[in-house]
Amino acid sequence: MSYLIKGVKCCSPVNQMHKVTGTLFKAHVLKNLLGINEQQFKISRTSSQLSSEKANCYNYVIVGAGSAGCVLANRLTEDPLSTVLLLEAGPKDTLLGSKRLMWKIHMPAALTYNLCDEKYNWYYHTTSQKHMDNRIMYWPRGRVWGGSSSLNAMVYIRGHAEDYNRWSREGAIGWDYEHCLPYFKKAQTHELGPDQYRGGNGPLYVSRGKTNHPLHHAFLEATQQAGYPFTDDMNGYQQEGFGWMDMTVHQGQRWSTASAYLRPAISRPNLSVAEKTLVTKILFQGTKSIGVEYVKNGQRKKAFASKEVILSGGAINSPQLLMLSGIGNADDLKKLGIPVICHLPGVGQNLQDHLEVYVQQKCTKPITLYNAQKPVNMVKIGLEWLWKFTGEGATAHLESGGFIRSEPGVPHPNIQFHFLPSQVIDHGRVASTMEAYQVHVGPMRSTSVGWVKLKSSDPNDHPIIEPNYMSTERDIWEFRQCVKLTREIFAQKAFEKFRGPEIQPGNHVQSDKEIDAFIRQKADSAYHPSCTCKMGQLSDSTAVVDPQTKVIGVENLRIVDASIMPSIVSGNLNAPTIMIAEKAADIIKGLPSLQEKNVPVYKPKTLETQR
Repeated sequence: MSYLIKGVKCCSPVNQMHKVTGTLFKAHVLKNLLGINEQQFKISRTSSQLSSEKANCYNYVIVGAGSAGCVLANRLTEDPLSTVLLLEAGPKDTLLGSKRLMWKIHMPAALTYNLCDEKYNWYYHTTSQKHMDNRIMYWPRGRVWGGSSSLNAMVYIRGHAEDYNRWSREGAIGWDYEHCLPYFKKAQTHELGPDQYRGGNGPLYVSRGKTNHPLHHAFLEATQQAGYPFTDDMNGYQQEGFGWMDMTVHQGQRWSTASAYLRPAISRPNLSVAEKTLVTKILFQGTKSIGVEYVKNGQRKKAFASKEVILSGGAINSPQLLMLSGIGNADDLKKLGIPVICHLPGVGQNLQDHLEVYVQQKCTKPITLYNAQKPVNMVKIGLEWLWKFTGEGATAHLESGGFIRSEPGVPHPNIQFHFLPSQVIDHGRVASTMEAYQVHVGPMRSTSVGWVKLKSSDPNDHPIIEPNYMSTERDIWEFRQCVKLTREIFAQKAFEKFRGPEIQPGNHVQSDKEIDAFIRQKADSAYHPSCTCKMGQLSDSTAVVDPQTKVIGVENLRIVDASIMPSIVSGNLNAPTIMIAEKAADIIKGLPSLQEKNVPVYKPKTLETQR
């Protein structure tokens, strides 16, 4: 089967096991028959183990075939002399080589299916959140080829230039905007063509929505009536304002990193990929990483890396694997009986996420997606997509949105909006009940910070996830603003012919105290966990990797994923994660960083007003 490891100069683990067993058996017989002394026998056994290790050895072992891992697998195997093993805990994203047979992943409009299905999803949950009425929050994360880029809402947002300049100030030297922009461009082919901000020659196809839905137009008109600017590219010169959003959709299909990066590289003889493979431990010789231990088909196996092991499991799995392997807070590891390789107290700390809430309005005209969600219409939409990759199945429908500042004095936008001409209930796990539209809105730079810790030393146990949501007065105030500013937009003239009663929060929710209670009851994760293995300087005791993405205190180990962000960016995380992997690939190859100096970025004429 295709998932069996097929590396250059490497034989399959099954064959290796037979060879090793055979060698040991022959040595045992020879020892008895010929009276080989004990010392010679030990040498024979050691040499057979070494030959086995050599057979299952690669230059690089990458853990996680997600948004970052697929990028690295492609870029590192561009050199035909570099051998790479890519290990993924979940299954492939195709069935019998077909995307159509895995329509729940590849049909953009079907995205909520996999957000609610454990088959392609780690299905994490947080601790009980004491500042949110003790709610336990649901955190879907991708466990499939493409990782969360195979589950997400396909919104392509880079964040603001100042996010990356802030990273540099926080210790991630060389990760400022002028050193990151070229890698966003390198990754991208935008359907509107290249310019100073967009790429035109990369594997990641990015497009705009095609539905031309009247409610999207009403939303954009209402934002301008409320006094906000229109921006023609929120990933370009001007993030601030409202406009049409970019999406990782290509020819009506989800364009995950598996489609963009992994499939084009899969036939290279120097790339081996194994799915349904759970990595349980990083192997060390002293403090030097030499490979990984993993479980596949119930069997425990090892793979060795002559150059580096690279973790790309994301903001939950990467710190979890570090801690399971003895890298983390020494006191915590000792309590679980895990031998300490390196005391690195920042591992799993600094957890940051975006929280959002849905403000929902009943629609007086039957033009929302409510009808499309009736069984007969869903069949029609599905058949059209299966036949031609067109129609209402060919978009995630989050086609308009924007960014604004919560108050005067904020230097760049800290509130994000996604508009949807439909109603979503409980992450899409409950069907829509009426004609309605909504905006997803939330603060972008929360001051609440949490952590991830091991529950036990068992790799199969989900770690303890404590985001510590809404633990600061600043976050509470910003969320109030989110609700008030959204209501102001929905009250504009452009919505007059569509506007019914407010569903959520509802007209009975007016005072600050009532809005705060609504937020505690209804806000949910926007699925952007990050920053748990933060990048920084060696002098920073909370840093986990250096600006070269190398894990501090050990050798031959890197992390390349959203966990290494020093702080969360102002927007969705998929595009920045792909950029991180593109940039890290050049670092690993020893290439000088790309750089584009003096690229203009919009600044408000005055900070004395909110808009």
